[in-house]
Amino acid sequence: MKYKRIVVKVGTSTLTYPNGELHLRNMERLVAVLSDIKNSGAEVVLVSSGAISVGVSRMKMPYRPAELRLKQAVAAVGQCRLMHLYDKMFAEYNKITAQILLTREDVDGGEREENLVSTFRALLEMGAVPVVNENDSVSINEIQNVHGFGDNDTLSAVVAVLCGADLLVLLSDIEGLYTGNPRVDKDAVLIRRVDEITNDIIAVAGGAGSSRGTGGMQTKLEAARLAMDNGIDMVITNGARPEGLYDILDDKEVGTFFSGVKNNV
Repeated sequence: MKYKRIVVKVGTSTLTYPNGELHLRNMERLVAVLSDIKNSGAEVVLVSSGAISVGVSRMKMPYRPAELRLKQAVAAVGQCRLMHLYDKMFAEYNKITAQILLTREDVDGGEREENLVSTFRALLEMGAVPVVNENDSVSINEIQNVHGFGDNDTLSAVVAVLCGADLLVLLSDIEGLYTGNPRVDKDAVLIRRVDEITNDIIAVAGGAGSSRGTGGMQTKLEAARLAMDNGIDMVITNGARPEGLYDILDDKEVGTFFSGVKNNV
């Protein structure tokens, strides 16, 4: 297998329906595919968004709260629900999950980052599937969109670097990077491969996609730049079809492929 260690990021729009309820079929299919990939011999890390949206639904709130303390509270409720389901679903395939919640300060270097790297290494050595999210109940960065990880897109790239991953896959609500916004531009064309993040590439990135998430193509390009600079290949593809991960591992054309810079050392 070309890729031995894979980080997969799944967004809120894949995990939930427009009404905020969990999309259990998508979750179950994703877990089945990731478990099967592990069976093939690869190591898998899952970066999962969705805590706030799931928490809002769980608490039967009519809309996403604007007040910070309420956002943090529903994030705590939603994260509990998400991990319960992930643990239960992965267990059906005899896989063990581990929860890791991060803040920006955890990956800014120093002893905390070293400890985090050691934890990831130990979990992967033991065959567990780390499930990672930003700690929204503590950190206000992502919630307020200020110096945060950007709907976990950047976080997933940071995790890929920390883990020494070979591949990062962003499962989104869109097929990949287009020459324009395909929702409004019928002439927009899917860009199949990117070898360098140029100004032209940045120019085609629009704003946020789903109303249930906070990130858009811009944060995905930021993740791509970080991954590519560290020799990690990255793919953006539609999370509605998690089986596409098989095609990616078989070197088939899926979504938009970003080629990592390989250092011949």
